[in-house]
Amino acid sequence: MKLLSPAISRLARLRYWQIEQWVQNPVAVQREVLQHLVTSAQYTEFGRKYNFSKLFSIKEFKNAVPIHEYDDLKPYIQRIMNGEENILWNTPINWFAKSSGTTSDKSKFIPVSEESLQDCHYKGAKDVLTMYYNFNPDSDLLTGKGLVIGGSHTIYQVNDEVHYGDLSAVLLQNSPFWGNWIRTPELNIALLDEWENKIEKLAHGTIHENVTSISGVPTWTMILIKRILEITGKNNLAEVWPSLELYIHGGVSFTPYREQFHQLIGKNINYLDLYNASEGFFAAQDSKNDDGMLLFMDHGIFMEFMPVEEYGKAKPETIGLLDVEPGKNYALVISTNGGLWRYLLGDSIQFTSFSPYRIKVSGRLKHYINAFGEEVIVDNSDKAIAIASEKTGVVVNDYTAAPVYFSDNSNGAHEWLIEFEKEPEHLAEFTYELDKALQNINSDYEAKRHKNIALRLPVVKSLPKGLFAEWLRSKGKLGGQHKVPRLSNERKYIEEIISMFPVNH
Repeated sequence: MKLLSPAISRLARLRYWQIEQWVQNPVAVQREVLQHLVTSAQYTEFGRKYNFSKLFSIKEFKNAVPIHEYDDLKPYIQRIMNGEENILWNTPINWFAKSSGTTSDKSKFIPVSEESLQDCHYKGAKDVLTMYYNFNPDSDLLTGKGLVIGGSHTIYQVNDEVHYGDLSAVLLQNSPFWGNWIRTPELNIALLDEWENKIEKLAHGTIHENVTSISGVPTWTMILIKRILEITGKNNLAEVWPSLELYIHGGVSFTPYREQFHQLIGKNINYLDLYNASEGFFAAQDSKNDDGMLLFMDHGIFMEFMPVEEYGKAKPETIGLLDVEPGKNYALVISTNGGLWRYLLGDSIQFTSFSPYRIKVSGRLKHYINAFGEEVIVDNSDKAIAIASEKTGVVVNDYTAAPVYFSDNSNGAHEWLIEFEKEPEHLAEFTYELDKALQNINSDYEAKRHKNIALRLPVVKSLPKGLFAEWLRSKGKLGGQHKVPRLSNERKYIEEIISMFPVNH
């Protein structure tokens, strides 16, 4: 199989010129994408409502079409799921991706057209492979198999024509036949629903494969790796899969997990960050030396950027690529070839470079703490956790935090529930370093901590190992793409966990 590597590398470099076209002309390409979307949907019910046939510029499009959240589009989506056509998009929608990116009991059903499958999700995957070979020309990636740790792969049938499932299930069901040659585990394992049984079968079913890459959310990937090491008795994953060269991650920041992965794997490999969701494939890391992800401009998605302070306004303003600023938080607003129009995705991003346009995901619009004007976002907390862990020699598996509000005898604080893989010798020392790191990272937090006037020292509590997983299981959210909410401006999640499990000060 290694004879294939040079040929694959040459093919990837030949394809790379297509990527360079939209990298070098991002604004023009995005304008063309919007024109194609509007033209395609002009005779749909939605297109007629907003006079798509008379919209000839980005400005006209933005003036005509309001920003939508999921609940705004839900009535249209429900009608499509009931079998109606030509509602949001001009081709039949037979697939829906059931969103699983939240611990909420509510599910979102995102329309997935044939165009969004081929021109967004699959094209994005091909471009990731192309970019990887571009900066790793001697890679043996495709001489082995890719271990994919997805969510539930069960497909549910709404009617004869319409089906839904996790995005991974939809992509698997529609992938070309040759996809099974380069992917593991076998379909009968991948299709399992029950996560604990699935982890066991994943471990036993893949340890004898030649795995060269792993894809999955860090928390569940770590659980699988640890089980594989228990079964094999090996010290690290490199002893199980000597050819492993790439870990592809997304969904949450990799910053708090990097050192733990390095120890579990036992050798230097490449790490690749993706920004892929049910709504589309938005970006991927194109260079091993740059933490930012290259924004995908020619994948059937038109993007606008809403400064986060606009969120909640009656008519929030958005800007284009030419007006974005480095380090500022923007909410991503998308129009897609699956029929989402000026759709507020819910993630916040920051630009890390402009030539080319690269981004990082900084958090969620509703996942932050701003109870006292401190404006702490997930990017801040992930960095602070990583710094405090390094300073005190601990390893953090997962965490969640929320405000403690003023009382008669105390001012405010942030309460943290942290599950440690390696406990701190002194929790007070870890708390001090966490607080210090947050103050260095976030000047608003620093100001509120000044002399304990608004915020006192954080309240950090240690959660026994495995209890976040128990909490997720209790909500029917164990495994796959489900994640513990990092930050919340409300105390709902923390109080649920504290009521269920003992925590230590």
